[in-house]
Amino acid sequence: MPETWDYTLYIPNDLRAVTVCRRTLRLILTLHGLIGLVDTAELLAAELVSNAVRHTKGPAALRVRRTPQGVVWIGAWDTDPAPPEPPTPLGQEPEAEEGRGLGLVGACADVWGWEPSARFGDEGKYVWCTLGA
Repeated sequence: MPETWDYTLYIPNDLRAVTVCRRTLRLILTLHGLIGLVDTAELLAAELVSNAVRHTKGPAALRVRRTPQGVVWIGAWDTDPAPPEPPTPLGQEPEAEEGRGLGLVGACADVWGWEPSARFGDEGKYVWCTLGA
């Protein structure tokens, strides 16, 4: 059975927090011997956290855990309980830089989704994805 763990990094509503989350995630995965997942996981976390910071006004959090089945779960929590906008399929996105995030997540993750959450004492949601180790 794989080693399980669960980390949560609370972040302010600041785009610089995206870099902090990426680097923290890289360190977590490297120290747990999952270096092969680092590049994809960093991309996924950056998209999820970036959306949380850009589209809400409150604090956010990055949560990363490994399940007993060996799956790495990456989630971004924010204070807005509204569901995320449906992703635009890759190749059909507008020319603008924005609007591709969840399309990338859908293309790179094994599974992704969202769920309402009151975990941190406020209403909000998790947008999450998984990667098989």
